[in-house]
Amino acid sequence: MFLPTTIKEVRARGWEQLDVIIFSGDAYIDHPAFGAAVIGRLLEAEGYRVAIVPQPNWRDDLRDFKKLGQPRLFFAVTAGAMDSMVNHYTANLRLRSNDAYTPGGKAGFRPDRTIDTYTQILKRLFPHTPVVIGGIEASLRRLTHYDYWSDSLHRSILKTSGADLLVYGMGDKPIREVARAMRNGYNAKLLRGLRQVGFIADRGYVERLDAATTLHLGSYEECCASKQTFGKNFVHIETLSNMMECNTTIVERSGDDYVVITPPHATLTTDELDHSFDLEYERAPHPRYNGKGDIPAWEMIKHSINIHRGCFGGCSFCTISAHQGKFINSRSEHSILNEVKRVVAMPDFKGNLSDVGAPSANMYRMRGKNEELCRKCRRPSCLHPKLCPNMNNDHRPLLELYRKIREIKGVKRAFIGSGIRYDLFDDSDYFDTVVKYHTSGRLKVAPEHTEEHVLKLMRKPSFMMFEQLNERFTSICRREGLRYQLIPYFISSHPGCTEQDMRSLAQRVLGKLHFTLEQVQDLTPTPMTLSSTMFYTGENPYTGEKVFVARSQDDKRRQKAYFFGGTLPDDSRGAKPTAQGIRRSPKSQVTKPRGVRRQDKKSGNRR
Repeated sequence: MFLPTTIKEVRARGWEQLDVIIFSGDAYIDHPAFGAAVIGRLLEAEGYRVAIVPQPNWRDDLRDFKKLGQPRLFFAVTAGAMDSMVNHYTANLRLRSNDAYTPGGKAGFRPDRTIDTYTQILKRLFPHTPVVIGGIEASLRRLTHYDYWSDSLHRSILKTSGADLLVYGMGDKPIREVARAMRNGYNAKLLRGLRQVGFIADRGYVERLDAATTLHLGSYEECCASKQTFGKNFVHIETLSNMMECNTTIVERSGDDYVVITPPHATLTTDELDHSFDLEYERAPHPRYNGKGDIPAWEMIKHSINIHRGCFGGCSFCTISAHQGKFINSRSEHSILNEVKRVVAMPDFKGNLSDVGAPSANMYRMRGKNEELCRKCRRPSCLHPKLCPNMNNDHRPLLELYRKIREIKGVKRAFIGSGIRYDLFDDSDYFDTVVKYHTSGRLKVAPEHTEEHVLKLMRKPSFMMFEQLNERFTSICRREGLRYQLIPYFISSHPGCTEQDMRSLAQRVLGKLHFTLEQVQDLTPTPMTLSSTMFYTGENPYTGEKVFVARSQDDKRRQKAYFFGGTLPDDSRGAKPTAQGIRRSPKSQVTKPRGVRRQDKKSGNRR
């Protein structure tokens, strides 16, 4: 059975009152790739009565917010698998014409700043019922952050939404602890003692915290007054986010209040992660969407397998480490192979798995050789500036997994659709195996740029490694008689990248290497990334070095114009940023320019 979405479905289960009601900005797809479904199923497995209200109408008389009544424990609110502003707007601030998480791909079924809107409505209708927020939007906005769409710093989402509690990162473990702590009503003392949560406190509470394990950041007001203070805050936050064991509580003053973020949980064990994936999902969209059109995000992943969480690449523009963590959390072979068999049994499965991957496809079971060194490490990346000598980058467990998947009856091909980190390759036959057995004809990789100083700011490897990969790819295809293509992705307008750098990229990639590019992504500065911090401050917060920023829409379009047409659109057609979001001018047109890459389907917010 699906989680109930209507009062009729609740009554069909014989329930008089619900324990938890989840409000989500996405359509309800009961599958482990969608966070709201995972949270709902985890709570259900604990014995709680859970329902979900997907994409409620916030414009009418608010009947969607009232229809299931008041839950016994709390409301849970998520914007969905993407930050709502990234979901709505392109990098050049134009309104998107579609939404991959809505039936028919239709836009307009969630508000800007979804968590703020949903939470404020719930607190107005049910002022005495706790609201717990989570997911990618809440996670990345848990402290003072740069908001690209209003070009300003915003307070913690706890302040702007009015939520009672925030769960950041992957919520598998903390959401169950939150539910247990609320079994007998809202208990502030119990909730504030949990890991991986955030809340608003007063001065008295903060003064009682252990000074030895508490980090005081610069306040919201100090960040607004000094970009350097904001940059220093980011360094502290990123460093703590990437530690194997963190026991530091973060405190940030905002007005007369204090935002308190408790330390994260340790990475889930394999058994704990298997539990999340092995629950009794229906593995389909809710029947309420029958006849309303396909849901593009579901069509993309329904025949794919997610093999692990986390990524230790530490790319400057990526939010994975801030949300999923740097340390790899791998599923067991047993859990993965069982899921493959369930996919094979799906009526519309034709024999091809679209992806056996993760945030970075080839990090399965990788970890430090000596974990004592990992516990002391404070590096944001295990790959930059070079591969950590303590990293065990053995691909043999992954190759063995691929082999077992290929041998499952009904699997014709198992493709790798997720990004591959080619700076992890050694002399093993991993790349040969991927090209021969797991490429659909087009292998996608992301060198991101060609110029060394830009790649350094991106925390990406030298472009020479891509050139070597290209030669190896060509050699394998020639040897095996394969007519395959290597598809590289690049980013324009990253901090440090000038128009001359894009000209050099074009000359090197289009001229020397003769690639025909399909996508050059214009950087969207998303909250809680190094790239967005450099974009806002104009300097590298780790070094204090000044960094060039292509800040205007004209500059950004000019950088992409080296690849797509060269005609610069009239500024008057663009969207106009406001404090509440983006207001489009009456003559603006809804377009999706070539080269805009949507967020990664595994992580929810890769770009």
